[in-house]
Amino acid sequence: MNKLGLIAGEGKFPLQIAGEAKTKGVELFVICAKGNANEEDFKPYASKTITLKLGQLSKALKFFKENDVKQAVMAGRVQHFNIFNLIPDFRTAKVLASLRDLRAKSVLEAAINEFKKEGIEFVSSALFLEKCIPSKSVLTKRKPTEEEEKNIELGLKVSKTLADLDVGLTSVIYDKAVIAVEGMEGTDECILRAGKIVAQNPGKNKSLVVVKVARPKQDDRYDLPIIGKGTIKSMIEAKAKVLAIEADKTIVLDIEEVCALADKNDISIVAI
Repeated sequence: MNKLGLIAGEGKFPLQIAGEAKTKGVELFVICAKGNANEEDFKPYASKTITLKLGQLSKALKFFKENDVKQAVMAGRVQHFNIFNLIPDFRTAKVLASLRDLRAKSVLEAAINEFKKEGIEFVSSALFLEKCIPSKSVLTKRKPTEEEEKNIELGLKVSKTLADLDVGLTSVIYDKAVIAVEGMEGTDECILRAGKIVAQNPGKNKSLVVVKVARPKQDDRYDLPIIGKGTIKSMIEAKAKVLAIEADKTIVLDIEEVCALADKNDISIVAI
């Protein structure tokens, strides 16, 4: 691979890919999603950068084709509710009109197909980051208790159902009860919401357990489950003590720092 296109959303995920691309001598061309990624952050790594609004599909295709980009990757979160506020160009409007629903999976698959028509293939969003995807293990010093393991089992069932419906990837469990499930607000907000609910109903001294999974038949070209230090900080604020993620399918950004922060706050992270 000599050239790579990157469509960047918010967070450190796309920056890590950019850094790895430069290290490996891959020429990078970056499209920053307006309001989510900043061109200045990518200029140390990229030959060219551009900022585009959601819905400017024709300009995105033109940018990659002008720079002879044949392979590309999506990385970083873009608030999905932004789709309701976008002003689409003609090509985007045509694509959206052909969809039966506006779920993330539907929209992203349709966008990827449009790029493919122009000879641009999207590759795994875990490109260059294989070392950040843990296999089955306990990643921290603290292990889940037997009671917490039972809550993980419940959370796994709930999160898998959510993921299958393309609603969200995360559930939060407290004393064998589902406290919160993830919608468009994202994992961190879901965790904080669960913490507020438990704080308003004190009494039992039980652990808040967070379970995040991948979608069934996950397409690794987009929307792989990701956790980072922000996830752990949300857990600290919510007083959550266990984070269970799906092994071999979840990216842990800054994995050593994430585990160190969890250990410092007596939080268990387990890849199941």
